[in-house]
Amino acid sequence: MLLFSTVLNINESMSKDDFIRLAIEWNQGSPHKENVISGIVWNGERNIRYGDDSLWLAIEEYRNQNIIAVRYEKIESDGVIWDTDYVMNFNDMKMSVRLDRSYLESALTVESGFSTPHFISLLVEKGYIKDDNNLPVSNRPVIIDKDNMDIIVDVINGVSHYRLPVVYISKTLFGEDPVNVKWIASRLKGVAHVLVQKENCLNSRLRRECDDKNEYYGAIGIYYPNHAAGHKKFLYRAYEGSDDILMEKVIRSVIQYCNSQMVDTLYTWTGVSNALLRDRYSSQKEERLAAELEKAKALNDADELIAYFDDDIKKLQQQVEQLTKANDALSYENQGLKAKLDSTEDVAVIYLGIEDEFFPGEIKEMIMDAVAEKLKNTAPKTRRHDVLSDIIQKNGFDGVAEKRANSVKILLKDYRTMSGSLRQALMDLGFTITEDGKHYRLTYYGDGRYKTTVSKTASDHREGKNIASTIIKNMF
Repeated sequence: MLLFSTVLNINESMSKDDFIRLAIEWNQGSPHKENVISGIVWNGERNIRYGDDSLWLAIEEYRNQNIIAVRYEKIESDGVIWDTDYVMNFNDMKMSVRLDRSYLESALTVESGFSTPHFISLLVEKGYIKDDNNLPVSNRPVIIDKDNMDIIVDVINGVSHYRLPVVYISKTLFGEDPVNVKWIASRLKGVAHVLVQKENCLNSRLRRECDDKNEYYGAIGIYYPNHAAGHKKFLYRAYEGSDDILMEKVIRSVIQYCNSQMVDTLYTWTGVSNALLRDRYSSQKEERLAAELEKAKALNDADELIAYFDDDIKKLQQQVEQLTKANDALSYENQGLKAKLDSTEDVAVIYLGIEDEFFPGEIKEMIMDAVAEKLKNTAPKTRRHDVLSDIIQKNGFDGVAEKRANSVKILLKDYRTMSGSLRQALMDLGFTITEDGKHYRLTYYGDGRYKTTVSKTASDHREGKNIASTIIKNMF
């Protein structure tokens, strides 16, 4: 199952020996000792394999296309197979980096904490990756200030185009980074440019020059090279753990985009192996037939004739076994995915947008609440009435919004001051409560778009009811 895939433009300074040495350095320098293959001594060979059946690294050269392919494979004790492939095309000076794992039903999405392979860091450190237009391919963020702001302005306005996605991270309302910008840049090395707003004072100019299309106050935008993928925006919300959740969403979106790109078969280990097999078969076919005839005349013993071709036959059998294994792995993956789809009878009616759920089922409940409200004013025995009724029955509408509204009405009905029990009850409903002079500020799930104030000491008996009404109208 493909976990990661990217194609990088490489500088002419990289030679074939540089590439092979770097792949070996990557393995030998691994901090995980169980992944290191012992006894690797490379003396310039272009077709060689190191290790054993459960942990090995192989190098193949495809001279006809000026390609060198490297595969590292590890088989875990539970049978899970990890394959890491580096394929370098020296005609086009492009390199494919791919990470694959044998199919597991539980692994259909990018895992939390996923980082692009360390091999890309080695390429960055040695300066082997070409710049992408006016941006270096790096494992560090680019800070956007008033002097280089044109970079992000041109990206947002569609003037500049890059091979890699551009991730723009704006400052929060309080001038802080919504995520760890150094860490996200490191995890997206080689697959995205990470641009970070230096300070909020850029917002006014950005809004003017981008026609209000820019991200601000902690929002993160991803600008993809492919117009079909377009632009994605992820909003920032200040609650505990929000930075990690936001980071994972951005990384998952970028990696899924990379993995969806079409890659020529000659940029894969299997494709190169298959091409080598075809070429060797074609070039040796005539020689083998001629040799068979000559040898048949010279040798009377059939066993000697068989032994003459035994080595070639074994090599071909090994390659066929490798290709068969790769084909079986894809078949199992397809079967697993098909089984998941077949087991799902329900069909999604709508797709979620960029808004996060504050609590499980919140968005669905809002939609169902709107459908139920519309149903009240729809004439029975009509197509619209039947469809809306069917949707409500199928989705198990719980009326969460109404339950929450009733809770707030009861809590604030006779409000006089913020008691400890009232504070806790409001916090249980998702409110963060801070002091603001003579008032308390209530912010719904830490999202600054949804807030209100309440006096520390109520002077009007209607204040509690008014605050409850505001909360119900704006937040539920």
